[in-house]
Amino acid sequence: MWESLVCTLRHGVRNKKNVYEKSGKNQFKTRGFYSFKFRDYNCSVDFIRSTFLVKETVRESPNGTVLDEKLRLDELDATTPAYQTADIVVVNTGHWWTHPKTSKGLNYYQEGYRVHHSLEVMEAYRKALTTWAKWVDKNINPTRTQIVFRGLSLTHFKGGQWNSGGRCHRETEPIFNHTYLTEYPERMRVLEKVMSRMKTPVIYLNISRLTDYRKDGHPSVYRVRYDTEEERMAAGAAQACRACRTRGMSCCMPRCSRQAKVPGDYDRMVT
Repeated sequence: MWESLVCTLRHGVRNKKNVYEKSGKNQFKTRGFYSFKFRDYNCSVDFIRSTFLVKETVRESPNGTVLDEKLRLDELDATTPAYQTADIVVVNTGHWWTHPKTSKGLNYYQEGYRVHHSLEVMEAYRKALTTWAKWVDKNINPTRTQIVFRGLSLTHFKGGQWNSGGRCHRETEPIFNHTYLTEYPERMRVLEKVMSRMKTPVIYLNISRLTDYRKDGHPSVYRVRYDTEEERMAAGAAQACRACRTRGMSCCMPRCSRQAKVPGDYDRMVT
């Protein structure tokens, strides 16, 4: 979403040389913090990676092998204070809660000194969102900062899931028959219940049903970084969008009618 948003905003700027990543980065598929400066407007669009909103701790051996991982459901990610200086904050978390370690919940979730031997993922998700919501209510000035929570974008993998060979490329049309749509996600019901108890006004960008129709609108093979030109061209051959094949997803977003349509749509909702 954030790449599409930057591209959409940049597309409307007359002097595009005055839009740049502050640290000079030109690769945005890696982990880290990114900040695009719009110099003519004295504003920036920042991307802060916080996949769970709460704090994830990783203990590694001297050679880099992961020894232990924990998710602190009662403690927010270290990046959270950045919310307080922003005019608009767009937040989302969802798909990372479907990964094996989070779904199984075995000796992974922690509150204080207690590590849950087993905790159902939806209960962990509720606890994490509640921790986030309480922090927002206590620390955010709604006259200074507007919070937007973007809901869950639904998936359309075929032949497996994201980590087991599933793919969604070469889709050219949306779903027209509503009977093929999925059931409304339980994660969204949990989120809605937590937000209903908040004191701070939050704009809820509910995109679940919108994205459910758009099996043809995913970034697909363009959502990852390719280390070689051969890998990039092989991935591009799977798609029909010429602009995507030649310049990559982030460059074609303002003009591509399919692969960028879903993130482009909810970016326009925000703007």
